[in-house]
Amino acid sequence: MIYREIIKKGSKFLKKNKIKNPYLDTELILSKVTKKKREEILLNVNNQLKNKDIKKFNKYLFRRYEKEPMAYILGYKHFWKSKFLTNKSVLIPRPDTELIVEETLNYLPMEKSKKILDVGTGSGCIIVSLLKERPKCSATAIDVSKNAINVAKTNAKLHQLENKINFINIDIDKYKSYNYDLIISNPPYINSIDLKRLDDDIKFHEPMLAISGGSDGFKVLKKVIIKSKKLLKINGKLILEVGHRQNKQCSKILYENGYYINKISKDFSGKDRCIVSTKLQ
Repeated sequence: MIYREIIKKGSKFLKKNKIKNPYLDTELILSKVTKKKREEILLNVNNQLKNKDIKKFNKYLFRRYEKEPMAYILGYKHFWKSKFLTNKSVLIPRPDTELIVEETLNYLPMEKSKKILDVGTGSGCIIVSLLKERPKCSATAIDVSKNAINVAKTNAKLHQLENKINFINIDIDKYKSYNYDLIISNPPYINSIDLKRLDDDIKFHEPMLAISGGSDGFKVLKKVIIKSKKLLKINGKLILEVGHRQNKQCSKILYENGYYINKISKDFSGKDRCIVSTKLQ
């Protein structure tokens, strides 16, 4: 079977199950199987696919048909300026989360050595992206999931930062190292009602531990805010990703705990997504 035929057959199959980008996903799967860039495939659509590769292609195609995210099938996702390995142990890095990197860099002068804590590091995409931009800084990254920590360590190694980031499998409640200049976190913040409305790709494949914020969505957010007060230096920054309807309640919790709100940034859809705050006392 030639590339053109298998792309046609694959995209038609994905369309049946209402997959959003059937042609693109089929081409990316074929790219993975053949180990060729997508552009190369599109320039050589009459190339023949080997039988063993057809079997591999069908296996990956069926996973996508079952709504498994492409980032897990391909094994990677691009974030900020780099490529990160992903598997089902970690939340897939999203463009909106790049806001944390963008905002944090404003508080990390190039020549200064600042101490950073990443709470709920997942794939490690945020902290790795930051340290690539600010190599003089040092960082600790924590996560309650041991499997997530293993993925983050692999990504740090991939980007030659394994000696710059201390990864610890621990809950923030039990963490006792202090005097951080800056704490960043993209905690689970989806409430139980919104959880049921999520796309099947997310709901049935991404780790609930990294998504579910409890009945009101604030279970982990509140914990991070309160504990960060102890871990941060005075005038240290806490930078959080939040749900787009959580900014008011989140700001209230921050005020009650002695933080000043510097900025609330909007995501690509114009929704409030990132809160920058300063510990005042």
